[in-house]
Amino acid sequence: MSMMDKLKQMLKGHESQAEKAVDRAGDGVDERTQGKYAGQVDTAQEKVKDQFREQPPQ
Repeated sequence: MSMMDKLKQMLKGHESQAEKAVDRAGDGVDERTQGKYAGQVDTAQEKVKDQFREQPPQ
């Protein structure tokens, strides 16, 4: 089982909280870099959120 699969199992039922955490982390990066990498951060946030939304294999 991959690390991402383990994370998905742990976060099952808490997707909204995980998405909020990803948003906060991205906002922190944007703040520290003064928005210089905002586009890349937004893309990374969406990709991570998509991973959490996918259903783990059963």
